[in-house]
Amino acid sequence: MAAESENLTLVQAVRDGLHSEMERDDDVLVMGEDVGRNGGVFRATEGLYEEFGDDRVIDTPLAESGIVGTAIGMAAYGMKPVPEIQFLGFIYPAFDQIVSHAARLRTRSRGRYTCQMVVRAPYGGGIRAPEHHSESSEAMFVHQPGLKVVVPSTPYDTKGLLTSAIRDPDPVLFLEPKLIYRAFREEVPNESYEVPLGEAAVRREGSDISVFTWGAMTRPTLEAADELEGEIDVEVVDLRTLSPLDTDAILESFTKTGRAAVVHEAPKTGGLAGEITATIQEEALLYQEAPVKRITGFDTPFPLYALEDYYLPEPARIVDGIREAMEF
Repeated sequence: MAAESENLTLVQAVRDGLHSEMERDDDVLVMGEDVGRNGGVFRATEGLYEEFGDDRVIDTPLAESGIVGTAIGMAAYGMKPVPEIQFLGFIYPAFDQIVSHAARLRTRSRGRYTCQMVVRAPYGGGIRAPEHHSESSEAMFVHQPGLKVVVPSTPYDTKGLLTSAIRDPDPVLFLEPKLIYRAFREEVPNESYEVPLGEAAVRREGSDISVFTWGAMTRPTLEAADELEGEIDVEVVDLRTLSPLDTDAILESFTKTGRAAVVHEAPKTGGLAGEITATIQEEALLYQEAPVKRITGFDTPFPLYALEDYYLPEPARIVDGIREAMEF
């Protein structure tokens, strides 16, 4: 009897989710730079080319605008492409295709066409990569109506969220935190399953302060919460989907604790911490005991090599930020 689940890393869960949907639905295809014979720069598509062939696992030229533009055309005519951009920092040539065409196709055609497409992109820092490989520019895409933005933080959620994204009738940007691609393993069911888009997950219950985070920052946030155990009872909420944002979960947690912090690795200015803070101010001001603390990256280009560890929020900096919010 085959095992009902496997102990997978996050990147293996990406591959498993792609395989499950390609096996289930012949309209699902994968395309991008080196995704075929090479199996992808992080091996997220390893073995798919051999199993599904070059009609459904397509090696493309190095042309992000062309990759996404072609995928939009495919989606408009009923296919379900999953284009990969090797790193989020390479996506900017395709930004116009995503925000001007993919995100607007349903509105522009008055519902005649949809754009059932998932753009996958590894993102974030911490792996000692060169320039343009470590950006966290998710807020730029969250600002675009018509586009969903999803960021998993565990292997189980990765497969389930990717499945939901591929089945969603509208375009989804699926950001994979490469820092934790192989950082840990988790039991992932072999069968296909969905984790709903737009729903946050409470990773740790607490009563003193709510800390909102996502992606690779979930683990150091949980480490900080564990370090503060006995001193501060920290609730950790992993948002998982950044657009649409689960405001109900944010408000439910905040009205319980009255204090909040937001942890993300993107620069502080214009980051999603500001949007989350504004939501709390508008909807739950009378519950607020202290200013919302933003624990983020800095307003600088992402640094190289030795300075990465100072740029990314680490448990010690998260602990300090939580204490500041509590001491106000």
